[in-house]
Amino acid sequence: MVQGYLQGAFPMDEAGSRDPVGWYVSDPRAVIVPDEARVPATVRRMLRRRGYEVRIDAAFAEVVRACGGERSGVWLTPRLAAAYDALHAEGIAHSVEAWDGDRLVGGLFGVWLRRFMTAESMFHRAPDGGNAALAGLIEVARIGGAELIDVQMMSGHVARFGAREVPHEEFLAMLGAALRD
Repeated sequence: MVQGYLQGAFPMDEAGSRDPVGWYVSDPRAVIVPDEARVPATVRRMLRRRGYEVRIDAAFAEVVRACGGERSGVWLTPRLAAAYDALHAEGIAHSVEAWDGDRLVGGLFGVWLRRFMTAESMFHRAPDGGNAALAGLIEVARIGGAELIDVQMMSGHVARFGAREVPHEEFLAMLGAALRD
């Protein structure tokens, strides 16, 4: 799986498939550059008001399972979730979680390689739980010196946090820079 990410692709599976997991490239690619990212003022106010605590890897398997939950067009099948579990055991896949006391209210997971991070999928069980996790990922990326967060496809949600689209060739150049030692 790591080789796919190193080549600028991302996996998507099909429920019930016995074929190998498919790898895809989106052009343009949606990315967040941590130094350019912004947490919207409404989200910052919400974080203060709700008091969610952001944790890393406290409930990785639960986050992955919640992200693969009841959705149409499921790409995160049980076999792909198991592959992410294996990457987590190797220290490559991580989760960022929003907690309200002892209740997991939102989260996301992705792959972290050198200064490159992905945000594969996100969920929420309470208002703004996913926003808290995404804001937490951006903060972790900044503190850790990450140069690139791959969010794959643009949405209004990630655009609010500073995501932008880049052509595939530019994405590959950014990826290469983030992977250099």
